[in-house]
Amino acid sequence: MKQVRKAVFPVAGLGTRFLPATKSIPKEMLTVVDKPVIQYVVDEAREAGIEHFIFVTGRNKAVIEDHFDVQFELYDTLAQRGKDDQLARLQRLQPAPGQTSFTRQQVPLGLGHAVWCARDLVGNEPFAVLLPDMIMQTDQSCLKQMVELYNETGGNIVAVQECDPAEAHKYGIVGLGNEVRNGFEITGMVEKPKAGTAPSNLYINGRYILQPEIFGILEGQERGAGNEIQLTDAMLKLEKQQPFYGSHYKGRTFDCGSPEGFIEANVAFSLWRPDMHKNISAMLETMLKELKPIE
Repeated sequence: MKQVRKAVFPVAGLGTRFLPATKSIPKEMLTVVDKPVIQYVVDEAREAGIEHFIFVTGRNKAVIEDHFDVQFELYDTLAQRGKDDQLARLQRLQPAPGQTSFTRQQVPLGLGHAVWCARDLVGNEPFAVLLPDMIMQTDQSCLKQMVELYNETGGNIVAVQECDPAEAHKYGIVGLGNEVRNGFEITGMVEKPKAGTAPSNLYINGRYILQPEIFGILEGQERGAGNEIQLTDAMLKLEKQQPFYGSHYKGRTFDCGSPEGFIEANVAFSLWRPDMHKNISAMLETMLKELKPIE
């Protein structure tokens, strides 16, 4: 069984919900505390053992490529000023030469199309897909948990977590089958089921391990919801040919594609840091007492 060595990051989205901030700055480069959103997702992939990071970009996304490149002038300045801790941290986050690849999604045809654009860089091997809007807060990488399950089962792995059953109609929901190691067999997938018809309250949270046969399906995939090529539609077809397993993730997930989720992530990650927890807690308590919403 081939190991999961590569990960695809679809970062071509326009980020219209964050305008005007994203007029010149990619939404993936907005910072949660002191790191860009995309850095959190890449760090998660690295913790899971990913060796090759593939970014599917669009126009005005060159700054993402620059972020993962070496900045000699900055490194030299930090060294000369004796800022060894900051320099060491940047170097730890730096991918090794040849570990990053970038390809363009010239037209916005959806997530399935973005994944298909990475086909030649992935090749004939299993790969991970991490949605960059979704960042995880947990002691163990969500993708690492998935890779551990994959190493036991093979097939395709989808990370899921619980939602309020009354909210299930908003998500892609999976059917819960027999337990397998630290996961379970997926008996079906339904995209935004009608209220009261969902097979469970386990929703797909933006992390996937897929076999390369998905590319052949995406090649001829018709447009679905939103007039876009949907990854879920292709997975439903692949499910008829190959097994799918669910990895039950129990940490926190923040949707940084929405302003509310982005702010929530900033609060949560600042409170998670020992050097910031006390001050941020006090600040929030004061603000809740003193600030009133603008009517």
